Formats: sequence, structure tokens, C-alpha cells
Amino acid sequence: MGAAPIRIHSAPWVVPVSRPMIADGGVGVSGGKIIAVEALPRLRQLYPHAEIVDHPASALTPALINAHIHLELSHLLELSESRPASFTGWISRLLQCRDRLGATGEQAQHAAAQTAEQQYRSGVSVLADIGNTALGREMADSFPGRLLPFKEYLGMAERTLEKNLQRLGSEPEEVLCSGHAPYSTHPRLLQALKARATSHGQIFPIHAAEPAAEGEMLREGRGEMVDFIRERGFWDGTFVPRGRGGTVEYLYDLGLIDEHTLCIHGVHVSGEEIDILAGEGAKVCLCPGSNQFLGVGTAPLRQYLDRGILPALGTDSLASNPEVSLWREMALLAANFMDVDPTIVFAMATRGGAEALSLGDLLGTLDSGKEADLLAVQLPGPATEALQVCRYLVSAGPAIRLARINE
Repeated sequence: MGAAPIRIHSAPWVVPVSRPMIADGGVGVSGGKIIAVEALPRLRQLYPHAEIVDHPASALTPALINAHIHLELSHLLELSESRPASFTGWISRLLQCRDRLGATGEQAQHAAAQTAEQQYRSGVSVLADIGNTALGREMADSFPGRLLPFKEYLGMAERTLEKNLQRLGSEPEEVLCSGHAPYSTHPRLLQALKARATSHGQIFPIHAAEPAAEGEMLREGRGEMVDFIRERGFWDGTFVPRGRGGTVEYLYDLGLIDEHTLCIHGVHVSGEEIDILAGEGAKVCLCPGSNQFLGVGTAPLRQYLDRGILPALGTDSLASNPEVSLWREMALLAANFMDVDPTIVFAMATRGGAEALSLGDLLGTLDSGKEADLLAVQLPGPATEALQVCRYLVSAGPAIRLARINE
């Protein structure tokens, strides 16, 4: 069998992410892998017989990575039509809506499939999907990119602990599992979930420090979150508040923070907690659209970056975000943090996601040896400066036009 043919994709701009942008550049591809990323004249010298595929008025970039989504909630999009008065008020509405429409069934399946298809069309190649049903796992094989379906565990009461631990112990090794959040999941169950993920070489995602009420519950054993859990009949009084610190410190004391932990949201964190995350090599995924809609606050992006943490980006679900688009998430960040270099914001949606999901050796940047998973993003007009191109990428929003390149 002969060597795979070589194809060079050329464009006015190439955005490797791992190094500065290249004007009049190209990406050499062979056998589904990137073999070179250089200025086009240099690629022509290296591969004089390669086929040249030109993408005029475009920028070549890595495909995007959505590090947090709930596909199974896509049919509950009516929840995002009006902002809730409180975080627990939104949870109540979500539960009521799910009870009325059903957690599974044809409507849920159709909406989830539509959302996954829209994600791929918009340039997303990896979805880290969190769910309580089997919808994500059932869709994983048919998704044209990578769909990582995490089965979510929750339950704070002692009476449900043993049953949950037994369920967890019987899960097949290939099933990815996650804990919902510290406010909703028994600490022993969280420890068991983390131990299982570690033993199987899997990452451990968890919602962390999303609402301020979570920290109040963990510190003082009271507040909005405790009242809500009590009203639902799941507060049995056995939880022992720490009397100090925040969510990340709580997770750290439980032994749950390391380089394979992905803390989702990370809104209400102290400088000391960011130091813990950085010191342990933990990953963070920001979801600015959902945070804005739910009114939980704005994650401290600049502080994360200052401590060497490049967060990933996630859309969360249509139940808490009017539009699940990573392009919109980038635009929100760019508007909220105008002092942050747009190349960093774009890196969050690509390299940050790949590293958070332990896919950094395969995806997230345009480098030799990585998978040929590229986007040709159409630019609005001639661009003479790299910064001009990157500003467009992170500010254009969902209206951006692109083509996918896989070979």
C-alpha cells in the first residue's frame, strides 16, 4: 500500500493556537493527520507534488471543543425564555418542566440530536456531555466528532448513599461518571466517584462554585441551598458544615482536586482557592452564557490566567442558556474582559478544552502529529493584522460562517 496523498490547505491566515498566527499560511495533511503548519511558500518547497486546496478570505483554525453541555436538557429550552429570580428557583422550574415533558422520550431525543448536530455544524468536534439519562451514551456512536457522555450521580442524604455506591460499583469500566455538585452529592459518594475515575484513568468533572449559596451551605450549613434541599425532603441533618472556606477548599479537603479534575463554572472562588487549583494542575471550565442567564455572577477569568490556568469553555444547556454556541461564549468573554488578549479567549475554546478533557495530544491546536480537524472560518474582508483576525473570531458570535476540514 502506497503512502497517503498529501494535501495542503492554504488561507490568508492560519491560527495554530500553540504559536503565533501565520499570514499566507497552510496546513499540510496526510492520512487524517497534520504533517506541517508553515507559510505557504515553505510548504510548497517541502511538498512540491501536494494538492493545494485554497480557502480564500478565510482563517484556518482548530475545531472547537465544548467542555460542558447537557444534551438531555435541550427540550427544556422554554426555561431560558425568562430569567429566574434565584438559582434554586431555576432548579425548581427545571424539575417541574422535566416532570411535565418527561426526562426521556421522543421529544427529548429529538431535541438532543438537534443540539448535537448544531454543535457540529458550528465547528465543535468534542462534546463533554453530562446527563442523568442514557441519551448522551446512546448518541455517542453517531456523533461525527467525539461525544464524551458522563453519567451524573447525585444524592446528599445518607439514606441514598449505600444504594448509589452499589450502583457505582456495578458500572462497566467504560462508562464515564461524574458527581453533580458539592451541594447535591454526599461527600463519600464524591470520593468514590473520584477514586473510580482515577483507577480507570478518566477525568472527573464536577459543577463547583456556581452559585454563592453553595459556599454558604458548605461553610455554615444554612442558606438558600439548604432551605431548597430541605423543602425537597432530602436534607437529613447529617451534613457537617466546615465553618470556613469555599467550594474548592471543600473539594480539596476531600482529596478530589488533582490534574484530572475538571471544575465546571468556578464563579465563586477565592485567590487562595485558585492557588490550590493551579498548584494541583486542576482544570476549570467557564460557562459565561449560563452564568449570565442564571445571575450567579462572573467567573474571575483574569485571576485564573494570572495563576497560569487556561480555562476551557462550555455552553451548559438550553435550559440555562438562550443559545448554546461556543462562538457566543467567546463573544461574551471578549466583551466582559476587554483587557484579555483575544488569542487567549480563542485558545480557551480550543486548546483549553482539549487539555481539560485529556485530549491535548490529539486536538486543540494545529501542530504536526495531531488530528486533521480544522475549520476554515470565513473572514468579513481582507485582514492585514493577526490581532484583527483574532478579534473577529472571538467577537463575531453565532453568525460566523465556516467549513470543516478533515482531510
